[in-house]
Amino acid sequence: MSPIGPLRDLHLLPRTRDSWTFLYLEHAKIEQDGRSVAAFEASGRVPIPCASLGTLMLGPGTTVTHAAIRALAETGCLVMWTGEAGVRFYAQGMGETRSARRLLRQAALVSHPAARMAIVRRMYTIRFAEPVDDDLTLRQVRGMEGVRVREAYARASRESGLPWAGRSYQRDRWDAADPVNRALSAANSALYGVVQAAIVSAGYSPGLGFIHTGKQLSFVYDIADLYKVDLTIPIAFEAVAAGGGDLERRVRTRCRDVFHASRLVELILPDIDAVLGAAADIDVAAFDEDVAYPGGLWDPGAASVAGGTNYGEADQPDGRP
Repeated sequence: MSPIGPLRDLHLLPRTRDSWTFLYLEHAKIEQDGRSVAAFEASGRVPIPCASLGTLMLGPGTTVTHAAIRALAETGCLVMWTGEAGVRFYAQGMGETRSARRLLRQAALVSHPAARMAIVRRMYTIRFAEPVDDDLTLRQVRGMEGVRVREAYARASRESGLPWAGRSYQRDRWDAADPVNRALSAANSALYGVVQAAIVSAGYSPGLGFIHTGKQLSFVYDIADLYKVDLTIPIAFEAVAAGGGDLERRVRTRCRDVFHASRLVELILPDIDAVLGAAADIDVAAFDEDVAYPGGLWDPGAASVAGGTNYGEADQPDGRP
């Protein structure tokens, strides 16, 4: 499914490749339960496999204890506070790695106009089955991408037998959208959660986007767009065509199954590293062995020098002992 080749060294990945994708909860109380975490609802107790879960999405009516958040953070499970059905994002917790190397490289690339342009073109062109002529302008490539997405909607409409009048929804009037648009929003939200969990887990910033910009999830939107045509568009149309109540819940359930079957979590980080060209020279293991270790100190003559709670005499600021 992914147009990008496999990762060269799997040891560069955090444990997110072995994780389940996401779990959405609402109207529940999340507490530490022995050595694990559980959600307590009116229907009873639901164990949360935090050690093997990529993202826990907390919807309206949820409360969570300090002990539960600590347990989730220690196991590397990203916690997201979302709106109803997971279609709005309010806040997030932390991922697995404590290394800033991927973040620093991402910041350098997004701040360099030529490097950013090369990555933007790469993000667009990998979505096409055939190579894109280098002589095409970025605006022309974006036009080709628009055609590709519109054809994907039209194909899903034909295959499902559902009419399609275009993508349209209002965030403050959720019920005003037609069922297909609501299903698309719910499916994309689930995809964003999984992509964001992978991004944060690997040490990238969700806010430093290359194509998208100005939002805290700009990079999430960049990467999620690699998968929508293959995943969320078919899921949304199929869910609406199948009929039945509680559309958003059925969409989330279908997303969970399809994401697992397509091994999405295993694709995201190799795809990001391949797009940014950042896989070969990054080793995050040393930073993650001791999460409390402060790391190195910036030095103008080198990338960093050894640091810690004490300085050597020669390294004291202003020469002070």
